[in-house]
Amino acid sequence: MSTKDFIKKSVLNAFTQYDAPKLAVALLAALALGILIYLVYRKFYTGVVYSRSFAVTLVGMCVLTCMVTLAISTNVVISLGMVGALSIVRFRTAVKDPLDLLYLFWSITTGITAGAGMYALGLVTAVVMIGMIYLFSHWQAKGRVYIAVIHYAGMEAGDNIVRALGRIKFVVKSKTMRGENTEMAVEVFCNDPNVEFADRVRAVEGVQDVTLIQYNGEYHG
Repeated sequence: MSTKDFIKKSVLNAFTQYDAPKLAVALLAALALGILIYLVYRKFYTGVVYSRSFAVTLVGMCVLTCMVTLAISTNVVISLGMVGALSIVRFRTAVKDPLDLLYLFWSITTGITAGAGMYALGLVTAVVMIGMIYLFSHWQAKGRVYIAVIHYAGMEAGDNIVRALGRIKFVVKSKTMRGENTEMAVEVFCNDPNVEFADRVRAVEGVQDVTLIQYNGEYHG
């Protein structure tokens, strides 16, 4: 069989190999799993500003990846054409949160498994991913991290602030001195939701003000 005959046969078979119920089931499964990824992303998002458009993109990417997988699995010519077309695609949008890459890859691989008809694999992977995300998010939520910005005057006040923190784990991040006045930034690890250490620090003689900022360990620039 010549190359011309092979291509002609592939094109003709493209119109006869489609199984509409199978395609519909695969796309609906991809849509359902994509919505599940959307809900997980919305539930466990810990960034500064939640992006609903990115969450919706996860659903669409899952469905579109399923469509591509279905297309390339039924016809050789289409698969070669899509490989060439997708090879020139360049993404310019910067992903600020590394965890977003996890959701993107999860959405893409879920679409591939749905397009390949491996629905059980997609469900099992979803259960494992949800369990992993819940475990690490719950583990992180046990302890709270604060950035305490303290303004005080006098060297003695600085020593008293350290004593007021007591046994709480803390790290001095920066200290800016302007004459008698000092600004100190301290990273404090505290499990107490009432943050009583702030009241003790505020009661130290010479302390002018205390500002607490809850910090989740991530920086989004």
